[in-house]
Amino acid sequence: MKTFSKGDHKIIWGDALEVMQSELPDGSVDLIFVDPPYNIGKQFNDRRDKWESEENYLTWCYSWFDTCIRKLKNNGSFYLMSATQNMPFFDIYLRKKLHILSRIVWCYDSSGVQAKKYYGSLYEPILFAVKDKSNYTFNAQDILVEAKTGAKRRLVDYRKPNPSLYNITKVPGNVWEFPRVRYRMDEYENHPTQKPIALIERLIRASSNPGDIVLDPFSGTFTTSYVAKMLGRSSIGIEAEESYVKIGLRRIGILTHYDGIELRKEQRSFEVAGNLDSQQLKLFQER
Repeated sequence: MKTFSKGDHKIIWGDALEVMQSELPDGSVDLIFVDPPYNIGKQFNDRRDKWESEENYLTWCYSWFDTCIRKLKNNGSFYLMSATQNMPFFDIYLRKKLHILSRIVWCYDSSGVQAKKYYGSLYEPILFAVKDKSNYTFNAQDILVEAKTGAKRRLVDYRKPNPSLYNITKVPGNVWEFPRVRYRMDEYENHPTQKPIALIERLIRASSNPGDIVLDPFSGTFTTSYVAKMLGRSSIGIEAEESYVKIGLRRIGILTHYDGIELRKEQRSFEVAGNLDSQQLKLFQER
């Protein structure tokens, strides 16, 4: 376990469960966003995202669920992403411990290879839950989106005592459309499951205030910490893989050098792409 910090931002290189149990006081975090390994076999450097059995995976998840809940303030919020096949188990487990307010679908398009004998998945589910459903942060005015009926069609709502135009903005529904992060995008880092800045920004704006502490126990490319800093929140990011920790140190501005080597955004994916033929390049772009 090793800790790096600067100002209101902390990166901890270590096991998420061990770090949370030993380093974080109970009831100290305002917002937790969790994007854990999905148990679907992806490779994270030397670490493969696959457990011996589904039961072992679920038991592991339940252990850090309970720890996250203890670390959350009484008015705190909890967001959990998962693979579609795991979310029913997580939903049932968490609804006994938290109040689940929304079941969000993050959907995206993909022109890559899809399933041939069933319907391929083009979304990832997100649970939004709180400890106290009558006392939690939700900054609706900070996340308003265009209401197409009012903004584009200019229809009149005659159900009101005084008929008036429909609103031109609204709080987003529970279907969120954000493109996945691809290697050609400016925000891309060398990570197989990087989440978009825009997605993380919405939930941090909605469920925290400036100065609040935002925790991400499986930080990956540290997008949560990056957005928290951008929005004036404090952040704690935990990550087990050293190469991803170095991404976080650079993105958050905690260090410029690591072990005497300058931290730079790796260009390996771009360089590799330049050596592929057209068919290989198409597959690479959609990975």
